[in-house]
Amino acid sequence: MTDSALSGTWDIDPTHTRIGFAARHAMVTKVRGAFNEVSGTLVLDVEDPSASSATLTVQMASIDTRTPQRDEHLRSADFFDVGTYPEMTFVAGRIEEVDEGSWIVDGALTIRDVTRDLAVPLRLVGIENDPFGAVRAGLEGSRRIDRRDWGISWNTPLDSGGLLVSESIQLEFELSLVKRA
Repeated sequence: MTDSALSGTWDIDPTHTRIGFAARHAMVTKVRGAFNEVSGTLVLDVEDPSASSATLTVQMASIDTRTPQRDEHLRSADFFDVGTYPEMTFVAGRIEEVDEGSWIVDGALTIRDVTRDLAVPLRLVGIENDPFGAVRAGLEGSRRIDRRDWGISWNTPLDSGGLLVSESIQLEFELSLVKRA
């Protein structure tokens, strides 16, 4: 793969992208979910990394944990309050290659109108020409956050002294990108 193959403007393919999460439930198991409506763009300039940028927008009402009752609770004011804060955004101002095919994407994550700096490690899964003439790239990564940092603090104490929902959340990024011609 050449640097010229990576440089350019890439759009997120929402039908092949997964922005997900995992959280402990009752301290004994994990609940996984994803957001079904995502969009965004990555501009990558390998010659001048300072010219690189990325944006990601997630429609919070598209949350899907495979349990409608739980999804409705997550959409409520207890968690995401999607009526007031319909989107989660990530805007990267710096993308740094740390190893061949591995990057740190530094940016600002906004949830519920709270913006915090976040560094997301991503690795290149591959880059291919698809049968329809498009150049595709896959990136994957994950990052643990404390949901309370974004004002998401609802919980219920357990008899053991633990909490029903973990405060530590694993964000999961599986990005399918299509290069603009």
